[in-house]
Amino acid sequence: MSELKIIGRKDKADLPSLNLQDVDVKIDSGAYSCSIHCESFELIEMEGKPVLVVVFLDAEHPQFTGNKFYFENYKTKKVKSSTGHQQERFFVSLDIVLFGETFKTDFSLTKRNGLRNPILLGRKLLNHHFIINTTMVNLSYKLKREIEKSNI
Repeated sequence: MSELKIIGRKDKADLPSLNLQDVDVKIDSGAYSCSIHCESFELIEMEGKPVLVVVFLDAEHPQFTGNKFYFENYKTKKVKSSTGHQQERFFVSLDIVLFGETFKTDFSLTKRNGLRNPILLGRKLLNHHFIINTTMVNLSYKLKREIEKSNI
């Protein structure tokens, strides 16, 4: 097992398969899974197979493109919110880059309208990789910027 990295309460991460860089993330040790904000997601049929069509982020976000992403591999699970409300959600597997390292994890698709951070990182990703220091922010992002400056 690699050495645990210290992560703050907030950071910025890249999602290469979605062509998104420096997206705000909130670290949430109270959440089990990760979640990502979506404008829309719907199950359609293509060539006789169910396909999940997702538009990530929303028009309010500076990196919103409106591009549709198609997932043949997805899951549905029941998720309990912080208020105790249970709902069925779609999950897709995505790569997320933090501290220059790529992690594959499942993200639940949700509408996080009005919230500052479109991505929430839960324990399933955080365990075995990170220690949370709530007094710090943007540690991965700062490291990324330092590496970019040294490569100039």
